[in-house]
Amino acid sequence: MPITFDDILDQTAAVDWLTRAYDADRMPHGLIFAGPVGVGKATTARALAALWLCEKPRGTKPCGKCDSCRVFDAGNHPDFHVVTKELIRYHDKTGKSKGIDLSINVVRPEIVEPAGRKAVMGRGKVFVIEQAELMNAQAQSALLKTLEEPAGRTLIILLTDAPDVLLPTIRSRSQLLRFSPLKPELVRAELAKRGIDKTLATTAAELAEGSIGSALRWIEDGVVDASRDLFAQIDQLAARRGAPSLQDWFKKAAEAYAQKQLERDELASKDQATREGLSLYLKLAAQRFRRMMNESPDDPDRLDRAASAIEAIVRADEYLDGNVNVALVFQQLAMTLERVYSPTPAAAGARR
Repeated sequence: MPITFDDILDQTAAVDWLTRAYDADRMPHGLIFAGPVGVGKATTARALAALWLCEKPRGTKPCGKCDSCRVFDAGNHPDFHVVTKELIRYHDKTGKSKGIDLSINVVRPEIVEPAGRKAVMGRGKVFVIEQAELMNAQAQSALLKTLEEPAGRTLIILLTDAPDVLLPTIRSRSQLLRFSPLKPELVRAELAKRGIDKTLATTAAELAEGSIGSALRWIEDGVVDASRDLFAQIDQLAARRGAPSLQDWFKKAAEAYAQKQLERDELASKDQATREGLSLYLKLAAQRFRRMMNESPDDPDRLDRAASAIEAIVRADEYLDGNVNVALVFQQLAMTLERVYSPTPAAAGARR
C-alpha cells in the first residue's frame, strides 16, 4: 500500500494545507518543503506523489490498487522522479566526481527535459529535489520556466533545510510549507519501535532535537556514543577541574565520523566529510552549553561563561565554512574555552 498523509508524524499544518489544496484542485506547480533534516519532508513528498499519480484516488488517499499505485509501491514509477546529489556523479563522464553542487548538468536532464514530456502513465508527473539548497544559481535559473509553466499535470517539490539559500525567484514561484521539529517523546517512541535500546533512544532523541532521521543516522554513525564523551569533557571544563584536550578530541571524533561516511560512499570527499563531522560536533557542544544556561538561569557567572563559549563555537563553525585551516580553528577554540573557564578572577575579567 502506498504511503498516505496518515503516515506523516506531527506535521499537521503542512498536511492540512496540502489536503485542502488537493481537495480544491488548487495545488501549485511548485512546492518548497522547508524544515530540519529528518522530520518528514521526504515522506510527505512521497505521500503527495502517490496521491497525485493515483488513477482512482479515494478522497485524499491513493487507492492502492491501480496500476499507478502498484508501480509506485514497487519503487519504479516512471512519472515519479527523485533528484539527489548522487546524480552529480551519474552525469559526470569520469564517474569520479566528488562535487556537492547540483548543477545545470543534473537539473536539465533530470527535471527540465522530462517535465516537458508527456506523462508515461497519463496521470501526471512529480519531481522531488532533495537538498534543493545544493542547486547552484545557474541550475536554479534553468528551473524557473519549468516551475512557472510545466507541461501537463506536474508537481515540483523542493526539500530543504535552508530555504533562504534558494533564489528569490524560485521562492516567489513556489508555495513554502514549513515543517517543524518533532516532539522528543515522539522521536523516542519511533526509535523504540525500531528496537533501539531505551537509554540510547532517549539520548539520541535529545541530541537530534526533533529529527528522527538524524537520531537514526547518529546512532548508526556512532555520534551518540561520541557525544557522551564530548559532554563529559565539557562538564569537566565547566567545573574547572582541569582543561581536557578538546582539540585532539574533535580531531579524532571527526576522523571517525568521516570514516563512516567513506564506508557508506567510497567516492565521498574525506576532507568534506571531516569538516561535516567537525561542524556537527561543534553544534552538539553548543547544545550542551545552552543546556547549562537553562539549568542555571539565576547564576550570572555561569550564564556569562556559557554564552561566551557558545560565541566561540559559532565563530569556529563560521571559520570552518570559510575554509580556514582546521588546526588553527580548533587551537583558537581550545584557547578561548580555557580562558573562559579559567578559575582565576583576572582571566575572567579579561574574558569580558
